[in-house]
Amino acid sequence: MTTQPRTDRRVAIVTGGSRGIGRQIAERLAADGFAVVVGYAGNKEAADETVRAVEEAGGTAYAARADVADETEVAALFDLAEATYGGVDVVVHSAGRMPLSPIADLDLGDLDALYRTNIRGTFVVDQQAARRLRPGGALVNLSSSVVGLAFPGYGAYAASKGAVEAVTLILARELRGRDVTVNAVAPGPTATDLFLDGKDEETVARLAAQPPLERLGTPQDIANVVAFLVSPAGHWVNGQVLRANGGIV
Repeated sequence: MTTQPRTDRRVAIVTGGSRGIGRQIAERLAADGFAVVVGYAGNKEAADETVRAVEEAGGTAYAARADVADETEVAALFDLAEATYGGVDVVVHSAGRMPLSPIADLDLGDLDALYRTNIRGTFVVDQQAARRLRPGGALVNLSSSVVGLAFPGYGAYAASKGAVEAVTLILARELRGRDVTVNAVAPGPTATDLFLDGKDEETVARLAAQPPLERLGTPQDIANVVAFLVSPAGHWVNGQVLRANGGIV
């Protein structure tokens, strides 16, 4: 971690910021002027690469490790952001697991690990965000359009993201009077390593053909939606799930 001075700029924490959609969100928010804390679980090298990309583009960031399901580690992550930059204005919770299996064949150990990261992790991160976000702030959770699309093989993952959406909608109402927005962004099929892993060309082509825009989403597409929601222009959007999927229904 490179120590940065306290700053008057807005401050964002991005969990799962070391790769894929999370990394693109971190880089986009830094380009928009945020000081960004790149949260990661285990891949320090990838998180440091995100920080280097931000700094080479003229932005401010540092990487900090935390298991999103561990309340002590997540509290320490927020403590560090506040001590380094003076506060927290935006939290984007992008960390998650995606084991794929038919429900009948799913290893219940995988289900427990999924629950711990995707559901408990969301509760833990959202608790800290609810307690610490400054007025004018925003929390964005990452869900998935598969909640509505009901793709076979995604039963456990979709169930966990359905829980994320429920938490999001309720927390938005619980923060009445705080001037803090809470939303979820639910990407459709998006060209990340996590999504493409294990899929053959035919499967990828079939998924890419589903939206009327006839392509997979990109991490940049999702980062653009998040950047809008956490900006002053998006502050009237609250308690919503935005399905950023190119029009798949």
